[in-house]
Amino acid sequence: MLPKEENELLCLTGPGTPMGRMMRRFWMPALLSWELPDPDCPPVRIRLMNEDLVAFRDSTGRAGLVGAHCPHRGAGLFFGRNEEEGLRCVYHGWKFDLTGQCVDMPNEPVESNFKSKIKTTAYPCEERGGVVWTYMGPPELKPGLPELEWGLVPEKQRHASKRIQECNWLQALEGGIDSSHISFLHGGLPPTREKSGDPDPISAGYEYRRRDKSPHFELIDTDYGLLIGARRNADEENYYWRITQWIFPWYTMIPPFGGGGIGGHAWVPIDDVNCWVWSFSWHPTQPFSDDQLTEMQRGSGIHGEVIPGTFNLKANLRNDFLIDREEQRQHSFTGIKGISQQDCAMQETMGPMFDRTKEHLGSSDTAIIGTRRRLLAAVGAHEEGIDPPALDAESYRVRSFSTLLPKGVPFDQGAAEGLKAQPGVFIASA
Repeated sequence: MLPKEENELLCLTGPGTPMGRMMRRFWMPALLSWELPDPDCPPVRIRLMNEDLVAFRDSTGRAGLVGAHCPHRGAGLFFGRNEEEGLRCVYHGWKFDLTGQCVDMPNEPVESNFKSKIKTTAYPCEERGGVVWTYMGPPELKPGLPELEWGLVPEKQRHASKRIQECNWLQALEGGIDSSHISFLHGGLPPTREKSGDPDPISAGYEYRRRDKSPHFELIDTDYGLLIGARRNADEENYYWRITQWIFPWYTMIPPFGGGGIGGHAWVPIDDVNCWVWSFSWHPTQPFSDDQLTEMQRGSGIHGEVIPGTFNLKANLRNDFLIDREEQRQHSFTGIKGISQQDCAMQETMGPMFDRTKEHLGSSDTAIIGTRRRLLAAVGAHEEGIDPPALDAESYRVRSFSTLLPKGVPFDQGAAEGLKAQPGVFIASA
């Protein structure tokens, strides 16, 4: 159970809130680069951190993000003309560059210098990994762009997607660090139809999770967040460790098993009751096949199938996530198709912002408790002028993994050895 005051401290992220102030110290993914396909292309609406904004790409191809309303009389800049190095409001012709500076005011006398005194809200943008990033914090405190591995590998070795989720950012993130639910929500056959001892055709990791549904959790506090270990019995001599990374403030990394690709998410607030769920798949050392990329683009795995032309899931709260009760009885634990859809169904049905004074946490919630503890400590320290963790761009140079380790190996030692055993080395070239 979390006191009401702490729940609100963690969940509320608008301008002027403690969590909002801390989050604005970090670069955040804002748009996929293809949403702004060409110089002077149509602008795009976006909402981030409780602010309505407009993104555009200027005549030289640079991306920018400005307030949604013209500072003259509040007209919508989404309807503006994107031309000649700026976005021009169609109401009276006022024009703004990427910095938010008004550079033209054609309805004022030629000799007027009024335009030099007008500046609208604007946030700097950079591009990496097929994503437009923005920084919404104090300009003088801007850190380096985070060196997440998926953004640094070649294009054929990664895929990024985003979707809208109708709930608070924290309950979405907490689903991303919860390794206990995967034995159930993503568990395949209903318990009454499982065949004990039969090898699962998908992966050995799946089989370990099926057989041992109550993992033991261990945490390691890191400079960037938490290293979360979920331990299951594999055989008489070994444990199966599923090790997840949580990186301040909103990143999670999903472990592969063996030498496959890695997955991750960013859970970025749209406002207090909606968030952007960014999903990333990448392979450190080799390109994905065309078939693999096509499947990810269609929404397979962690990416989720969206309604064409939107970022809303095709299976959603309004159609009960297309649950198939017969499928649930015979073949699937949930009757809901797809990992993203299953996660979203559980997280959204908790309500837009869950009242954590009503929850009852157990030992399987160790990672959630640890993450809240770190967030609360970081927000409190930031209010006293102390920088939050993971502002250093190199803090993000980590991976998740799954592995078998002898039962006598301590978690902290096993985690270090497991990271060393990953294929290849961390790639730091675009």
